[in-house]
Amino acid sequence: MNGRTNRLSEPAGIDVLFVVLPGSLLLDIAGPAEAFRVANQHLQSHGRPARFRLRFAGPAPEACSSVGLTLGGLEPLPQTVEGRTWCVLVGLQGTLAARQSCHWLQARDWLSRWLAPVLADANTGCKLVTVCAGTLLAADAGLLARRRCTTHHEVLAALQALAPEAEVVGNRVFVEDGPVASSAGITSGIDLALHLIAAEAGDAAAAAVAQTMVVYLRRGPQDPELSPLLTHRHHLHPAVHRVQDAVCADPAAHWNVETMAQAAHVTPRHLHRLFCLHAGIAPLAYLQRIRVERARQALTQGASVGQAAEAAGFGSDLALRRAWKTHAQGTPREARAA
Repeated sequence: MNGRTNRLSEPAGIDVLFVVLPGSLLLDIAGPAEAFRVANQHLQSHGRPARFRLRFAGPAPEACSSVGLTLGGLEPLPQTVEGRTWCVLVGLQGTLAARQSCHWLQARDWLSRWLAPVLADANTGCKLVTVCAGTLLAADAGLLARRRCTTHHEVLAALQALAPEAEVVGNRVFVEDGPVASSAGITSGIDLALHLIAAEAGDAAAAAVAQTMVVYLRRGPQDPELSPLLTHRHHLHPAVHRVQDAVCADPAAHWNVETMAQAAHVTPRHLHRLFCLHAGIAPLAYLQRIRVERARQALTQGASVGQAAEAAGFGSDLALRRAWKTHAQGTPREARAA
């Protein structure tokens, strides 16, 4: 457990299937799709296989988007949904009026017939992902009964009317309930994509995607606080990011201010200044937080306190307990029992 990825443990790839209708909001498609593309690029640059296969399908071979750009070469809606598939529904220009169109009805019927059964089977690994008012199409297809969900604030009432048995949640960036993940307005689709990337490929990968796309990592208010692997990353300084990437990749390495400065190609004093200015934390304090988080992950996976301490780079059980009290406000239950 040294923080490096075991290629043999990589899960199967995922088909990310965007359902594209006439009037689809282009940013609803392009934002999440670009996040998944950059995630693949990051994974491959670190010797890991690309995880996300982007696909675009619809009831017609082409569709004019919300900004007038025609999207062509769309696949037909597949007659089977197999393997790990994430079906992405996006908002439409004039969503309420679009509900009467033949394309909406075709997509709704396809969702009811082909996607609903695989969502009901927890073993398939399939997800429904909605961006903005794409949640209304899911509701019209009967996919949201007894699910928590959200959508753009302007159509929350319409969503509740379409899915009376759903728990419609307002004022959220996104909501995740089992295999259904829904986001609010437009750019929140990028936030949801980053969350899904973190869960699938790791926090470090999501942080790298956010850095490349120059966006903040955030979660909906209903979610727990950001992982320590994601905090202190809301900056654009390349040297600080290099150190953070290296520490997250191998927290058990022999890190000190000198070795961290070598990774950044700056002096130790300058590194301290850069960290405090851009990350809002001192280098060694950041290292300690990452090590505590790695130890916590190891403990939740069944490791002993000694094993967790070793995996995270602590010299002893006692050093882990002391760090935990400082950064996690209390000794872990597993450590107390040891």
